[in-house]
Amino acid sequence: MLEDLFKNVTKRFNGNENQETKPVNNNKIPDDLLFKCPRCRNVIFKEDYMAVNKVCPACNYHGRLTAQERISITVDKGSFRPFDPDMVSKNPINFPDYEQKQKALRESTGLKDAIVTGEALIRGIPVVIGVMDTRYMMASMGSVVGEKITRAIERAAENKMPVILFTASGGARMQEGIISLMQMAKTSGAVAKLGEAGQLYITVLTDPTTGGVTASFASLGDIVIAEPKALVGFAGRRVIEGTIKQRLPDDFQLAEFLIEKGFVDMIVERKKMRSVLSHIMKLHGYKKREDR
Repeated sequence: MLEDLFKNVTKRFNGNENQETKPVNNNKIPDDLLFKCPRCRNVIFKEDYMAVNKVCPACNYHGRLTAQERISITVDKGSFRPFDPDMVSKNPINFPDYEQKQKALRESTGLKDAIVTGEALIRGIPVVIGVMDTRYMMASMGSVVGEKITRAIERAAENKMPVILFTASGGARMQEGIISLMQMAKTSGAVAKLGEAGQLYITVLTDPTTGGVTASFASLGDIVIAEPKALVGFAGRRVIEGTIKQRLPDDFQLAEFLIEKGFVDMIVERKKMRSVLSHIMKLHGYKKREDR
């Protein structure tokens, strides 16, 4: 089946749909023409995959979005205003080549670090939003990530606004040592202050959310949402199995497993996320800006 698909694609690309495909050195199929789902191995055209916001039509696998893509499908058009857009990490423990690696990532991704925070509208309702981006060091949490999240939450508490954080991370950033681990306490403290101010905190766990991020602000939402089949956990599967000397269930640490155990409140498909978020905020008394 897969070979037939590639043969048809080659014929279409070379304009020879009614002829046998022959190797042509000068007309290679573009690398980004097809998408192969990492979960079910289904192959579809890349443009079709992008048209449904990176969701596999065969198995409903939700691929990773960039921060810009997530913001564009979640908030009202033109409403996003970033917080602290120029904040960058230093090299607090003089980790070898850390500064050079970050410089290269800033150039390739257009990001200053692994999270984008700001204020926006979702169906007219003002909200503070943060989105982690796995392209930047697997969205690991360093000093900038922790500081931007803390500042965003503090602004929300001061201005009586809800907070929505889309998490996706490999955990704390080893290149910043103990500084990265300190962000767990700092962000958790900010979430506590938001609760004291009586404001809503929603976390949306996307694939993957692991390590120190799971062990801090990602798990503290008043409402914890997950995308379908998102991997969520602290330690890796092999580490756990090696420690307890038992085989874990096949769906261990997936969103569907976690909702059965009460760790996640609801699983929401990407196409419904914007609607669900606005509905939750309305239920908690938040109104459109013009209604205030």
